[in-house]
Amino acid sequence: MSGGGAVRSAAARARLAARLVAVLSCVLTAEAQLTGVLDDCLCDIESIDDFNTFKIFPKIQKLQERDYFRYYKVNLKRPCPFWADDGHCSIKDCHVEPCPESKIPVGIKAGSSNKYSKAANNSKELEDCEQANKLGAVNSTLSNQSKEAFIDWARYDDSQDHFCELDDERSPDAQYVDLLLNPERYTGYKGPSAWRVWNSIYEENCFKPRSVYRPLNPLAPSRGGDDGESFYTWLEGLCLEKRVFYKLISGLHASINLHLCANYLLEETWGKPRWGPNVKEFTRRFDPTETKGEGPRRLKNLYFLYLIELRALSKVAPYFERSVVDLYTGNGHEDAESKALLLDIFRDTKSFHMHFDEKSMFAGDKKGAKSLKEEFRLHFKNISRIMDCVGCDKCRLWGKLQTQGLGTALKILFSEKEIQSLPENSPSKGFQLTRQEIVALVNAFGRLSTSIRELQNFKVLLQQTR
Repeated sequence: MSGGGAVRSAAARARLAARLVAVLSCVLTAEAQLTGVLDDCLCDIESIDDFNTFKIFPKIQKLQERDYFRYYKVNLKRPCPFWADDGHCSIKDCHVEPCPESKIPVGIKAGSSNKYSKAANNSKELEDCEQANKLGAVNSTLSNQSKEAFIDWARYDDSQDHFCELDDERSPDAQYVDLLLNPERYTGYKGPSAWRVWNSIYEENCFKPRSVYRPLNPLAPSRGGDDGESFYTWLEGLCLEKRVFYKLISGLHASINLHLCANYLLEETWGKPRWGPNVKEFTRRFDPTETKGEGPRRLKNLYFLYLIELRALSKVAPYFERSVVDLYTGNGHEDAESKALLLDIFRDTKSFHMHFDEKSMFAGDKKGAKSLKEEFRLHFKNISRIMDCVGCDKCRLWGKLQTQGLGTALKILFSEKEIQSLPENSPSKGFQLTRQEIVALVNAFGRLSTSIRELQNFKVLLQQTR
């Protein structure tokens, strides 16, 4: 070999060795930082990993494949309420294929938004008639305008416990989507449009003054050697409720980013795409060195979000344990199996011994706590509206679903008294979940369970590159 070739070969080996050392360092550093007890709760990451891997993940995957949970009705044509629409993504992977009406199970198609049992579906027409009679009995001399106002008041009352802006399922623009045929994955949607959405969420809805800058925010001025410490000093000075709010949003963002890294378009030959985990993309988004220590913090917030939704599932179990709830699709055998599997998952969630204690929130004086809770609810509701500003249809679909799932979880956590007083054999007027909320709740938690599972997979892949 010539002297020049030997030098080049030695340089190549040196670069490879340096890369391997960097990867090994990344693995060891990430694992060292992503361990132990989470802030604001008494649960450790290792317990969540084991619980999710051996108890939750296999079962929630099966449940998401059931007809009741795979079809989600959503309006992807609602205009952005905050800024002029900057156009929809033209990348083919952004496209969502709606489900033909003929493919929707008859029980789902026939049911109204808050009915989920066979009896409820069969009695819908009678119920509508009774409601009309009751409205007429209030005052037969009411003008049409007054009647419309009366109906608006009722809708307003129904919306008081909602943490999300729900799509009107009766809208002609609302369509059923088969979630299994439209999986969440990397679409190529990025740049100013995507950044604008997340920037609006963090800067305008997370109780943050504009003088405090988030780490890795390209719009922030240079902070020298700060590396975000001033931000976290500010965050720790907040009340528990506002810290929780930020962690939930950060955890959701981290989870979505993990899905995109895990289901990435690796190559496309002859029109046949190959999707899979992209270690380089994962490193760019979460490696401690690449993100100046921010990556592990975001992943810890993912675990915190998992705990919140896990707690909600354990608390809502009595709602589904009642005989009046059938998860009705029209297929009696599958409906029974779906409910049995859901109740099995609820039993697992109850067995977890390190739940987040939601009673520690909004526990101050009644007036102040009520005001703070309403502020919390309205901020989150605003975030659900921002999801209509996402330019990529597939990103919008999964953003809306996961935001609604988290909003449903929060609704559950702060409705404990209503859930405890549910009647056994009749629908409750004090606490209700629409089918849309139920589907979003289960699928959103399924996405979190998948994120934590994929995180374990990335750890293995990083170790294999040594």
